[in-house]
Amino acid sequence: MTATPSARRLWLLPEARRALETRELAVILRCYRKLAGISQVAMGELLGYDPSYVSLLERRRRTVNDRQGLAHISRVLGVPPHALGLAGDEDADFLAALQFGESTVRLAEIARQAGRAAEAVEELWPLVVRLETRLGEGRVDYGTASLLARARATLGTSLGHILPEEQLYLAARWTGGAMRLARHLDEDGFLGHVLRMHGNELRKAGRSGAAIARLSEAADLSDDEGERGQTFVLLARAAGESGDLEMHDEAVASAERIMDASGPSGILFNPFTLREVRVRGLLRTGRGLEAAELARSRPSSGEAPAPQWAAIEAVTSAEALSQAGDIAGARVLYSEGLSLAARLGLPHQMQRVARGAVEPGLGDVRADALAHLYELTRDRKAVGPLA
Repeated sequence: MTATPSARRLWLLPEARRALETRELAVILRCYRKLAGISQVAMGELLGYDPSYVSLLERRRRTVNDRQGLAHISRVLGVPPHALGLAGDEDADFLAALQFGESTVRLAEIARQAGRAAEAVEELWPLVVRLETRLGEGRVDYGTASLLARARATLGTSLGHILPEEQLYLAARWTGGAMRLARHLDEDGFLGHVLRMHGNELRKAGRSGAAIARLSEAADLSDDEGERGQTFVLLARAAGESGDLEMHDEAVASAERIMDASGPSGILFNPFTLREVRVRGLLRTGRGLEAAELARSRPSSGEAPAPQWAAIEAVTSAEALSQAGDIAGARVLYSEGLSLAARLGLPHQMQRVARGAVEPGLGDVRADALAHLYELTRDRKAVGPLA
């Protein structure tokens, strides 16, 4: 018999992690029974032991010293082998790999934020495969689970930059996997971070209702004001795309209040991105003239917190001007956004240009967007295995 996935995940809880740190079989057995809610009789049935023997083990009146017996307990209860003194050379190598993996995730996140999402995917994919394999083998420990959750989340958000619209569900699938794992880690701050990332990918995949639910939960979990501000920015986007005028305006106002009190934070929570969210939300909630007025007062692209945001903002402002009848202004901004999207390899922004540039006088811009999109999707092979 081997441990079920739910049994293995017990060892990710704080109380269980403390028990594992003692490396004492009696403490580990008692902790498992408590968290699993089973009796010594049921424990005996799991392990093939007499209940009286389980009692003796828990009271330190007996112990298990042979590797075969310890390996049996590890396998049935999902106890990480190292906690029972069974770690070998492979585990030592893996602990070293975990430290390397931490750096990989950090560097991938930096690359993504700098507009090099394809590089981030290439760096993360081998790490995620190795971590997934280890968990699949039943080796569930906090270090592996925590790193995998962060790697999955960063991989998903990186894919959200480089996948075309029809494949954005893959990005949401990866961030969803990170969310499910994060729920077992019992760390509200980290769970809020992952929920925020997953909610945004759900929005991009067209699931605004689910996105709003995840982002609302993230807002409730966030203690840090900067993180709450980021969450409200994304909530405003999701609410705007679902046509919920009241929720959009409330989220924008909440983000503005936090920014006034605490200042900007990162590439997501700053005046540039909040302004783009407002323009898009005004468009989606039937306030096109207000959106166009705000678009005409746009800052320079040099003020963008990250290259991809310059592309996103240019396309959004172009949409607002086009809907207001300013085709000349829209043409300039569509071309600007398309140029940036082509340089950064952002198919979703190319698709937005192709979808929006339909007014007379914009035909060549739409044709250019479709040509760039065809060239990019034809040449891009890095994400093929992720499908």
